[in-house]
Amino acid sequence: MARMIGAEMFFETLIDEGIDVIFGIPGGYVLKVYDVMPKFTDRIKHVLTRHEQGATHMADGYARASGKPGVVLCTSGPAATNTVTGIATAQMDSSPIVVFTGQVPLPYLGSDAFQEADHIGITRPCTKHNYLVRKAIDLPKTMKEAFYIASSGRPSPVLVDMPKDVILGEDELIIPDEISLRGYNPPTKGDPKQIKKAVDMILKSKRPIIFGGGGIIHANATAELIEFAHRLEIPVTSTLMGLGAYPQDDPLYVHMLGMHGSYAANMAVHSSDLVISIGARFDDRATGGNFEEFSPNAEIIHIDIDPSTIDKNIVVHCPIIGHAKEVLKQLLEALPSKIDFDRSKWRRQINEWDKKHPMSYNQTEDKILTSFAIDTLSKITDDDAIIVSDVGQHQMWVAQFYKFNYPRTHITSGGLGTMGFGFPAGMGAKFACPDKQVVCVCGDGSFQMNMQELATAVEHKMDLKIMLLNNGHHGMVRQWQTMFFEGNYSASRFGVLPDFVMLAQSFGATGLRVDRPDQLEATLKEGLSTEGVVLMEIMVDCEELVYPMIAPGGAMSDMILGVSDVA
Repeated sequence: MARMIGAEMFFETLIDEGIDVIFGIPGGYVLKVYDVMPKFTDRIKHVLTRHEQGATHMADGYARASGKPGVVLCTSGPAATNTVTGIATAQMDSSPIVVFTGQVPLPYLGSDAFQEADHIGITRPCTKHNYLVRKAIDLPKTMKEAFYIASSGRPSPVLVDMPKDVILGEDELIIPDEISLRGYNPPTKGDPKQIKKAVDMILKSKRPIIFGGGGIIHANATAELIEFAHRLEIPVTSTLMGLGAYPQDDPLYVHMLGMHGSYAANMAVHSSDLVISIGARFDDRATGGNFEEFSPNAEIIHIDIDPSTIDKNIVVHCPIIGHAKEVLKQLLEALPSKIDFDRSKWRRQINEWDKKHPMSYNQTEDKILTSFAIDTLSKITDDDAIIVSDVGQHQMWVAQFYKFNYPRTHITSGGLGTMGFGFPAGMGAKFACPDKQVVCVCGDGSFQMNMQELATAVEHKMDLKIMLLNNGHHGMVRQWQTMFFEGNYSASRFGVLPDFVMLAQSFGATGLRVDRPDQLEATLKEGLSTEGVVLMEIMVDCEELVYPMIAPGGAMSDMILGVSDVA
């Protein structure tokens, strides 16, 4: 067997795993890894980022767009701690990333050596698992385990801590062909008894609704979901993370549910007699937060690969632990060949709710509304781009007005709500899907948190578009201050903002700006068709608020539909 040092084993194992790109920044304890890197650059691309948080969000965006694990490489101490926000973001949204951190030599652990930090202890709460490697010969096996754990079951981040002496240590290269971990056997198929129970519940229901989450996308279960919904004529709504899991141009699709979901979707869930949740967590943003009033007259089927989600927030009547794709196949096979039902009355009711309070906006000739800008983007791109949104008001308007018809075309930080995620995650998505158009939709506040990655994007000659919606504020903070704090706008307005067009140009990107509604479409078309990194700054109305809305802790039936509903 070949003998080599740990740094070489690192790359050989990545290649064996099929990894083609890694995101990172060099530093003291991983310098030997970077020293041997030139021997492997014909097979692995390294993206030098400007901040480790940016690297971690890029790996996350890569994972969400491709379905393959994203990889981060950085040194110890502050470099490793800079990845924590990105790791927690990926963990909340079930994204498979593997973070490799350098560490002080093993004899120095616990001595407060230069740039020593307890990476294992710090990241234990926000990783699925983490490792401290103690021998060079163990590095390939540990790496293979890390990728297996990150990608199987409920996808999640894994961290591998590599002390300097392990990186420098020499031994035989032993890469295992298969990984089997005692006590870790993620479920695939659901319990047959629960499948039968679920089918019986579905056939008896009069007002069923499918509550689709991001787990459908992770499981690549869109085709099965479409067949299941159509065969039973069950309307489909989705969480923020589930957008794209079911085509929005399908007649059975209702819309997004939750805090800023549609009136029709929320009323359908609230009024249903059977909620079929697939790959969703029943979190407070999806349910409104009033768990006791959630769908009060319904029985609930909960399909999820993670047993810890069952009965966590909502007590369910029929839990099915398993892979969404496999469970849907089981349900389809268990259905009788002839099904006698009539859902027309239920579907008419949902359509009436939608007509009563549709998603809408009132664009005038004065200021550009963000809702109008997103709707215009959707029409120009013909709903065929990967849209990576940051966090805030614009994130909700993207969810409301962009039409997502395909999985892995909507990427956002849903669970953690991480500002600064959108731009670097969009870069990761572009590295994963170089032939797809990728548009990063950012607010002025969120973009400033990782705008240094403009240098990375330009350096790699990326064909990437940034739609920067500038309202001069932390928009969602301002909205809450308007609605719940009597208009006390404390620290939500930016006293100083950069000239974003000049900023883009200073990095070598193209910068455009528009402040008139009648010029918006032309500016977007120009920006989207211009080669390279293009920042399109859109000056939008800071007084526009996202409606509808469920107040924190409210029931899904108690929605704020407009200004007149605000106390």
